[in-house]
Amino acid sequence: MDLALMGLGLGLVAGVSPGPLLTLVVSSTLERGFGAGARVALAPVITDTPIILLALLVLRELPPSWLALVATLGGCVVIYLGTETLRLRNRNRKSESDTGGNRMDLWRGALVNLLNPHPWIFWVTVQGPMLIEGWRRNPLIGVSFVATFYLAIVTSKVFIAWMVARGREALTDRWYRGLLNGCGILLVGLGILLVVRGLTAAF
Repeated sequence: MDLALMGLGLGLVAGVSPGPLLTLVVSSTLERGFGAGARVALAPVITDTPIILLALLVLRELPPSWLALVATLGGCVVIYLGTETLRLRNRNRKSESDTGGNRMDLWRGALVNLLNPHPWIFWVTVQGPMLIEGWRRNPLIGVSFVATFYLAIVTSKVFIAWMVARGREALTDRWYRGLLNGCGILLVGLGILLVVRGLTAAF
């Protein structure tokens, strides 16, 4: 249950944090409506499979102590991303809608996500060790971690697309900054928890 909740939290903050894929979700929605943004939001489901497999192939060769240290490093990465989210919270939301789009929304989203370093870093340093930990305890725990993560990341991006589709008035700059504040704080908190768990397991 704890890993499932962790997956839910990580997926939520990944879904609403600024980045290339969120930019594409917003711009596609503005140009062609909710359906386009929702299709882009599904990109991680397609592109993250090879990322997960490669991350697990690397991580499974590491002894438990090294795996714990990798998890600690992942916690530091999460803390950094949380502070970056807080630092960028005052960025004008309208700047996120400058990217153009076309009808191949899903594949454009897949390409953007595949070339984005964040999913690779996260799966190697954060989610990969957590998935291995959960799988060793019980395969169902590992599956629930992955399932809740992708449920949260896709749902949150689809929700943003829906809000944007309703109109610019529904997604005010004040609301967006507040959302980023909450995500940044949650990321920092999750990162501290990961660091503590990694150091505890290592020593």
